[in-house]
Amino acid sequence: MFDIGWGELVVIGVVALVAIGPKELPGVLRSLGQWMGKIRRMSAEFQSQFQEALREAEVADLRKEAEDIKSSVSSFAHYDPLADTSPPSTHTETPSEATPPEATPPEATPTTGPESALPAPAEQHVDVPLPDPPAPVTSADFSPEAATEPPPAKSAGGGV
Repeated sequence: MFDIGWGELVVIGVVALVAIGPKELPGVLRSLGQWMGKIRRMSAEFQSQFQEALREAEVADLRKEAEDIKSSVSSFAHYDPLADTSPPSTHTETPSEATPPEATPPEATPTTGPESALPAPAEQHVDVPLPDPPAPVTSADFSPEAATEPPPAKSAGGGV
């Protein structure tokens, strides 16, 4: 706080000893210590009250944030997906009122652009044969005799 070194304290002590006198110096130092203690207690009390006010403000903010989260969660808990859709009409058609849609052949539908000249793609399904799974490896494959024997030849046709 104050940048006072030992040399400066010695100078202050010598001046106080000369100015106050050796007889009254202990009483003055005692009262100075009491005043310093009061000042320290007051500053500590102020700091504690300030810290308490900050904590209360933080708690109030946290409570408000918790209430906001709670209200948003409760709105999700009571969410009804069907409430957003429009209700069905109360007017029902009788068979005499219902009219079938006009059927138009696809050729009569007017289209423009290069898409109109292309036919609609037909869905095709092609069967692709899967390869045979490899033969399992056995301990006979690792024997010394298997290493000297040539592997059996696969015939492509039916002959040897």
